[in-house]
Amino acid sequence: MILYFTGTGNSYYIAKRMAELSGDRLISMNERIKENDVSEINAAVRLVFVVPTYAWRIPRIVEDWIAKTKFTGDLNAYFVMNCGDSIGNAKKYIKQLCKRKGFRYMGAASIVMPENYIAMFDAPEESVARQIIENANPIINKIAGRIREEKMLPDVQSNIVDCLHSSVVNTVFYPFIVKSDKFTADDKCIGCGICVKECPLNNIHLKENKPVWGKKCTHCMACISKCPTEAIEYGKNSIGKVRYRCPM
Repeated sequence: MILYFTGTGNSYYIAKRMAELSGDRLISMNERIKENDVSEINAAVRLVFVVPTYAWRIPRIVEDWIAKTKFTGDLNAYFVMNCGDSIGNAKKYIKQLCKRKGFRYMGAASIVMPENYIAMFDAPEESVARQIIENANPIINKIAGRIREEKMLPDVQSNIVDCLHSSVVNTVFYPFIVKSDKFTADDKCIGCGICVKECPLNNIHLKENKPVWGKKCTHCMACISKCPTEAIEYGKNSIGKVRYRCPM
């Protein structure tokens, strides 16, 4: 069973490719989180969590959902994280989560995918993004093979900087960086409601045919990246930047 959380498509791409290779069933954590669905999940064969990296750890929204959801069956748990650079010391916190849930930790893998966090960084042009994904494909295949054979994933090695990123930086990331106050929609907005539909936390609603953001944002970048008219900006941070959606 492969459970994925995705903002702009990177995790979905990886999860879908792995499912094609392994025959595992796909489950969208986005849909479950959006519907506040924490009903029991029974895994006939292993649990594979495919997620983005938020401040060098799995997204807090995912960790909270896993904590609230009851899992039964095969509790061998694999974590596959995509990132723009590094997953830091994420494995430490994943192991703690697995212990709390009664999972058997089977490893945390790192896959470099195109950057999408345009609240801070630049996303690549499509041609560059496609090349990054092509480079990732052999790694995805190798990870999928190990999971299919029920082998442990080799842990990503971490140093003191990685430990600081996943502890100190992650701790301040949510209260000081992950805010929705800067999101706005300009006159290009057509009131299509895609941003409302895509938000996994139901944090956006339309008022007078324009999106309004609440206070529960997780900075998945789905709203700003999937807006068909590029009407959404994140203050001055996103102006002129490529909107990234997984092109493959």
